[in-house]
Amino acid sequence: MSMIRDLRAAVRPSLRRSPTGYRPGTPQDAGAPSAVVDCAVYRDGRRGPEDLSPAEAMEQVRSEGGFVWIGLHEPTEQEFAGIAEEFGLHPLAVEDAVYAHQRPKLERYDDTLFTVFKTIHYVEHAELTATSEVVETGEVMCFTGRDFVITVRHGGQGSLRALRHRLEDDPELLDKGPSAVLHAIADQVVDGYIAVADAVQDDIDEVEIEVFSSTPGGAARGGDAGRIYQLKREVLEFKRAVSPLLRPMQLLSERPMRLVHPDIQTYFRDVADHLARVNEQVVSFDDLLNSILQANLAQATVAQNEDMRKITAYAAIIAVPTMICGVYGMNFDHMPETGWEYGYPMVMTLIVGICLTMHRGFKRNGWL
Repeated sequence: MSMIRDLRAAVRPSLRRSPTGYRPGTPQDAGAPSAVVDCAVYRDGRRGPEDLSPAEAMEQVRSEGGFVWIGLHEPTEQEFAGIAEEFGLHPLAVEDAVYAHQRPKLERYDDTLFTVFKTIHYVEHAELTATSEVVETGEVMCFTGRDFVITVRHGGQGSLRALRHRLEDDPELLDKGPSAVLHAIADQVVDGYIAVADAVQDDIDEVEIEVFSSTPGGAARGGDAGRIYQLKREVLEFKRAVSPLLRPMQLLSERPMRLVHPDIQTYFRDVADHLARVNEQVVSFDDLLNSILQANLAQATVAQNEDMRKITAYAAIIAVPTMICGVYGMNFDHMPETGWEYGYPMVMTLIVGICLTMHRGFKRNGWL
């Protein structure tokens, strides 16, 4: 922790910059927090015209009201230290935000809510194989205070730029404060889950149709089990993103919180309802894939048994001429029909007759 404090002390002066402040989308000098994607002050639901650094934005909010929204993308510990000290963020939450790979959760530290969301992106593929990547995950962490929102994004997916623009087009909603931003992020993440669930459903339907297809030998294809197992692993990753978020959304929608506007709490109920339905869908995916995998293995076993019956039937048929030829190959002087002119044709006719009779019997019984 002493190292974190030292880093914060080293980085904090870089946040207090010249009056021009940080300009999103423009080149930054060496002392600027390069991880900052956007920083803006919102008052009465409208974005301020000034380009400010995080420290300047917070100072303006404390003196004139409103709230500040700072967006960061994959900040390092050094880049985040000054912001964390400026806004009084808890060291444990800061550590989670910097190093990512967290479980979806909602935690309260004094007057700050720390929320972790897992973003899910569907990976398009021409054909599902045993090594196909179906879903790609990222993370969005959100620090929500009385007069600030700090979002930390990890991964190449889940950009919040379009979300920020949509909120700026709805000043009435944005005027309800930082909790409106928290709801919008949760809603966008859950909507992403719904879209991915629909795409994964198509993949499962495709695999199910192929497994239960009536094409000859379709059940014995070696690639089906591998594809089903890979899809099951991707669904499990999806499930790890969805299921842990149920409790946080339930708390935000049902338990009154000082940092959540009462009107926004109603919106959280809708998000929680959508999330519950997605969770049920993902759980059903897991169960369905288990059933498909078991059916595929059972079909493979049946196909192997059918192959063994065919091999056994042909082996029995071949045993007839083998036995007869073996008997006549013993070369005794006195054997039936060895001196008869029609002995050879008779034996060959006998062999063919017996083999045809056995083949007909095996085929009638479904062995061939």
